[in-house]
Amino acid sequence: MSALPRSQRWLTAMTIAHLDSVVAIENAAYPFPWTRGNFIDSLAAGYPAQVLFDSDRPGRVIGYFVAMEGVEELHLLNLTVAPEVQSRGHGRFLLDALVELCSRRGALQLWLEVRQSNPRAHALYLRHGFRDIGARRGYYPAAAGSREDALVMSLLVPASRT
Repeated sequence: MSALPRSQRWLTAMTIAHLDSVVAIENAAYPFPWTRGNFIDSLAAGYPAQVLFDSDRPGRVIGYFVAMEGVEELHLLNLTVAPEVQSRGHGRFLLDALVELCSRRGALQLWLEVRQSNPRAHALYLRHGFRDIGARRGYYPAAAGSREDALVMSLLVPASRT
């Protein structure tokens, strides 16, 4: 299936009212999901967070991102698309929106970590222009109480066009 045009997707600020949908997607997408409390803490801290809708699913959240602002940078903490609508351009759409947010806020760089065992996400970030910077050993929880390394990636943010 081809990606939806931008006009058929929209973002809005994530609120507590979205959390049932967000947590359901998180639990469906990951073996070690964020908790509702992680999202509540992020919202309470004022982190930039948005939810994604599309015209095929009116009123239904299909993806989201949460980032943390720093001095002239943003750090992507979580970007997730519902498993049943992945591979339709929604992840690219969310990344485009996040890069635009960086530009509007004067961030020069966007950082993220991605599991080494997630080649689809890693490939999406590479296609979007991110570069591999390094690794964080034992960053993510893994099966049987073990830990998994994260790849650290960075993107230089283009200057705002406004």
